[in-house]
Order: sequence, then C-alpha cells, then structure tokens
Amino acid sequence: MNTRTIALIPLFFLFLTTSVMAGSYNYVDQDTFKNWLESSSPMNIVDIQVKEEFPKHHFKNAIETNAYPVKTDKERARIDKAVTAYKENNHKVVVVCPRGGGGAKRCYDYMKAQGVPEKDLVILKGGVEKWPHKEMLLSSAH
Repeated sequence: MNTRTIALIPLFFLFLTTSVMAGSYNYVDQDTFKNWLESSSPMNIVDIQVKEEFPKHHFKNAIETNAYPVKTDKERARIDKAVTAYKENNHKVVVVCPRGGGGAKRCYDYMKAQGVPEKDLVILKGGVEKWPHKEMLLSSAH
C-alpha cells in the first residue's frame, strides 16, 4: 500500500462510523404523523419541550415531561412516566421535541435503555418547530 492509501483508511472508517450512527434512529415524517393523529392511532406522544414551551404548543394527549435537553439524570428521570405508559399499553412511542434533534435522540436512547424496543420508537422529524399543521396543536397558554 502506498502512503496515500494508508492515509485514506482512517477517513473511510470515520465515514462508515458516521453513516451508521446517523441512521440509528427511527423517524416519522409530518404527513404520516398527521395521519396517525387523524385516525386516532394508539400511541404514546412523549413531549420533551421545556415547561415554558409546552403550554404554548403541544399535541392532544401528549405526555408532558419537560425533559429537554435530556442531558442530566434529573431530566432523564422525567421521561420515566412515558416509559411506564409504554410498559402499560405497548403503543408506539413518538418523541416530540423543539426541533427533533439532539434532545429527541437522547430521549430515544434513554427509553431504549429502559426497555422500549426500537421497533416502537420514532422521533417526529423537525419537532414542533417544523410542524406544518399548527391548527392541530393545542395551546393552554393565556
């Protein structure tokens, strides 16, 4: 092997690792989730928005956890009620966060570690911020 080939090997493995990590979460697009809501599909909607944001815009029957950004043990513990709900009803879990990014992934990881199978876990793409059907969101803010 020449020097150039040897230099490219670590880059190849970095690319391979990044690709695997990037694809390790299940997502639901807005249209599919809208259909689930409209058809009253049984699901656990786990909303991790902060306490100040949840009342402004959330989905009907969402489990309010206020766990965002899901970085501390205290924040992760707030998700336990959603884990309990899943264990009681075995309905799919839709994680909803502000933008569908890191906080949602950390919630997903935590729920998976607590025994929720990945086949039942999804993250709403774009979170509440990118939700195109604002009329479907509830507001209890005054």
